[in-house]
Amino acid sequence: MLLDGGVRRGTDVVKALALGARAVLAGRAPLWGLAVDGEAGARTVLELLREEILIALKLVGCSSPADVTRDRVQRRSAQLP
Repeated sequence: MLLDGGVRRGTDVVKALALGARAVLAGRAPLWGLAVDGEAGARTVLELLREEILIALKLVGCSSPADVTRDRVQRRSAQLP
């Protein structure tokens, strides 16, 4: 399965991988960067997304995207404490 759409941050990528995506497509964000600052803007957006993914991986205790499994996510409770 590929996820295309709705990817805004690194946590979106990690959640998609945990739920079974084999790849995550994030085309819109680099296009925004391209519109703002050309190639440099697109590069900046991709670097930011990469850093966010690395942080999200660390937060769930994984060293690489290949280590992400379904047990790393859980359904949010309907009731908040």
